[in-house]
Amino acid sequence: MKKTWLAKYPSGVPHEIDTGEYDSLVDLCETAWRRFPDKPAFGNFSSYLSYSDLERLSKAFAGYLQRGVRVRPGDRVAIMMPNTLQYPVALLGVLRAGGVVVNTNPQYTPSLNIARIRKAKPL
Repeated sequence: MKKTWLAKYPSGVPHEIDTGEYDSLVDLCETAWRRFPDKPAFGNFSSYLSYSDLERLSKAFAGYLQRGVRVRPGDRVAIMMPNTLQYPVALLGVLRAGGVVVNTNPQYTPSLNIARIRKAKPL
């Protein structure tokens, strides 16, 4: 497959990433949180979350999942939401709590949502 999008990468952006550099997605995010705290991590229309916002909010959500809901390492957690700024907070919160994300979407068909949700432990 020809990777035509690589021509659009800014100078200095690597075409390949060493996946062995990080132990997990959370580890990669922790590096970004330290390195780029005030830079925008995600944007939606005219609203943005900085890396420090993402770190703070996902940590708070992870704490709620661990202490309030009692999510334990390996528990499956279904996330059903559209692609909004809350999504990366929820995703990283679940991962930081040790959970496994089961993605679903309110725009999926009811039968597909039911099948996905059945794969997740109810909270």
